[in-house]
Amino acid sequence: MRSRLSSIVGMQQFGLVVIILVLGVVMTMFAGTHLDRVSGHTVNNFLNPGTLIQVATDTSFFAIMAVGMTMVIISAGIDLSIGSIYAMAAVLMSLVLQKMTGDSPIAQVAVGIVMSCGIGLFAGLLNGVMVSRLGVHPFIITLGTMWVFRGIAFVTTKAMSILVPSSLTTFIKANLGLRHDLFPVPMLVMIGVTVCGALYLQRTTWGRRIFAVGGNIEAAKYSGLSISRILSSVYVIAGLCAGIAAFVGTSFYGSSSSGDAQGYELYVIASAVVGGASLNGGKGSAVGATLGALLIVMIRQAIRTLNYDQNYEWIIIGFAIVISVVLDRWNATRAQRQMVRARQ
Repeated sequence: MRSRLSSIVGMQQFGLVVIILVLGVVMTMFAGTHLDRVSGHTVNNFLNPGTLIQVATDTSFFAIMAVGMTMVIISAGIDLSIGSIYAMAAVLMSLVLQKMTGDSPIAQVAVGIVMSCGIGLFAGLLNGVMVSRLGVHPFIITLGTMWVFRGIAFVTTKAMSILVPSSLTTFIKANLGLRHDLFPVPMLVMIGVTVCGALYLQRTTWGRRIFAVGGNIEAAKYSGLSISRILSSVYVIAGLCAGIAAFVGTSFYGSSSSGDAQGYELYVIASAVVGGASLNGGKGSAVGATLGALLIVMIRQAIRTLNYDQNYEWIIIGFAIVISVVLDRWNATRAQRQMVRARQ
């Protein structure tokens, strides 16, 4: 029993889960109450099905992309274009679907998924090929493609909002037997992406190779690993995750524009870093990325629920990133000292 408890406490995500639970308790205590329009009962402003599902929905858009971003960061890279990939995939998908008004709802949903994910894959492949082949730092490459992809979205839409067929909104907003105002599909997609990401990183050879490249790229080269393929693959996965998030987000809100996901880079990178990914590479997890996204969304929700100035959101998230990086550096330094002492 003690060994099992110690293993749980020692898990990388245990501290993050505790912080999320504490924040949830604080919000429940100070959020106040209101009259639920559906049930007619007095409910807590935070601890009620509507707010919890909304928090999970808001988290899903960040968490899906954070899973892909975590793989990039594990490989010691960075992707600043992930929000622009979201916008480009969303608007190009919407433009294609506008010409399918007479098609069946199933065909519209299928084409939407294929288009959005395909565009995300292609954009991620471009990033990956340039990063792995040109030898330029990924910060510079993805900074450039961030503007290119966003520019494509702007030019193709002329800064106008593009509506998507109602079949996509009906699909994403299916209540699955719950109350008519509860929409769990985005949350289920987030869970599915997180599980797939966790299995890929922990249970597959390619996933373990990402850790090897990020931990020590020179050792990975001498081990015979194909560095260019591994680096390309993480950006492809990040692009795919952006495409999935674009389909879910665009379908949920019913429209897309060239300004979609602007600034999401901060939230996605913050989610990965707060979730335990090291910017030095070689460390991170899909579950941690999702928990990091949940914590950031809960911070945003707490600011709204407790009626604080929303401008504090940027300050708090910025501090969260800095603290996470400092703690990661401190843990790495401590581990190195312990290894030295053990050798002596």
